[in-house]
Amino acid sequence: MKESKVSEKYTFIIIALTLISIISCIILKIFLFFGFLASIVIASCLLIKNGFSTTELLNMIKKGLCECKSLFILMALIGAMVSIWMASGVVPTMLYYGLKYMQGTNFLFATFVLTSIVSIFMGTAFGTISCVGIALLGLAKIFGIPNYILLGAIVSGAFIADKISPISSLFNLTLETLKISYKEALMSILKTLLPTYFVSGLLYYFIGKKYSIVIVNSNIDNFISTINRNFVVSPLLLLLPASIIIMSFLGVKMVKAVSLALIAGIIVSIGLQKANFNDIIVAIFNGYRINTNSVDLNTVLVSGGVVSMVSIILIITGAISLSSMFQETGLLVPIIKRITLRIKSHEELILKTGFISIALTAISDQSVGIILPGKLLRDKYRELGIDNTTLARTITDTGTVIAPLIPWNANSLFIFIITGIPTVSYAPYTVLCYVSPIITFIFAYLHKFKTGKQVKKVQVKNM
Repeated sequence: MKESKVSEKYTFIIIALTLISIISCIILKIFLFFGFLASIVIASCLLIKNGFSTTELLNMIKKGLCECKSLFILMALIGAMVSIWMASGVVPTMLYYGLKYMQGTNFLFATFVLTSIVSIFMGTAFGTISCVGIALLGLAKIFGIPNYILLGAIVSGAFIADKISPISSLFNLTLETLKISYKEALMSILKTLLPTYFVSGLLYYFIGKKYSIVIVNSNIDNFISTINRNFVVSPLLLLLPASIIIMSFLGVKMVKAVSLALIAGIIVSIGLQKANFNDIIVAIFNGYRINTNSVDLNTVLVSGGVVSMVSIILIITGAISLSSMFQETGLLVPIIKRITLRIKSHEELILKTGFISIALTAISDQSVGIILPGKLLRDKYRELGIDNTTLARTITDTGTVIAPLIPWNANSLFIFIITGIPTVSYAPYTVLCYVSPIITFIFAYLHKFKTGKQVKKVQVKNM
């Protein structure tokens, strides 16, 4: 990581103006891309004043965008895939079987468990939310469960992928940054993940008791009948989303897996559902709509297509450009060093690591929240005799999972574009994202208590 050439005064000015620009856009409901654009312009002017050239800054932005090109492709593919899964009958099939067999269950708790399992196999929160999340939200609308509450459970389960999935790009970035193996990291992370998962599941179980599904009425029967009249329903259609999970688990890159599933979905739409080819192309780019005698079904089966992803791709472009400048100029390095300079204890180091990772994720993105504390704090952990696996655990328990709670973060924006539900609505119910940092901080202080007891025992023995 490069040392910063920027004075401390200008560093604080850049960070302050960046946050003001972004938060102002959210409050005034201005397209967030303009907030990032203003931040980039302001930061560039101040960085040029501190010795950086325009060419250097443009190369930093170019490098960051090139490294994330697969993310942009994936966004567009997911926009297309959601439309095709509706046209091909995949989502209607999920709704059909969900309506028939999910009655009488604690739907909120079942959703959390299901999405957490799927996310580990898929290795991506984005894929999980757009894969099973859309269908689950459709069921929630029919069953009368508030969609923002259910989305909280979906997001909680989906972001377990970035904590422990062996095929998660973010988790592998953590492993690469800290030079540790998957097995080493997993054994450490499970110490906090298991209690986090248990507490989160318990909370969803008790919240979900209020929304247990016991519905037997003509509306549900009419809904099922409408699906049957308009689509060929078969459990074999569930092989499409299952294929993405299987391919991801086998190591196929997400872009390729989604592309293959998209092609298969187009074939199924035309061959099985007898959809018109021109209508399919329109659905891919402009989104899917259906007109049946069921208003509920018409409301559920709606997607935005590739076009709906343009706005989020622009925002992510702005976020990546800004975070690339922060990272490559070493802008945040002096601040992190000052915060960690006088740390003397295990629990203080973990607490500050967590806050640094959360702050960096909030200011820029998850990758910066992983790379900067990972590279800058390794020596400090070694100095205090703490294993790097604890550093990995702290980062994944804090900065990695906090992303969907930050309204201007790419994760939150993606969720909003896909579901239409703003961050402020679902965030209070994203239980795991709150419980995870709390548990890791508790563990740090339990270590202090345990160490204190061991020291006292040694002192007593030596007397």
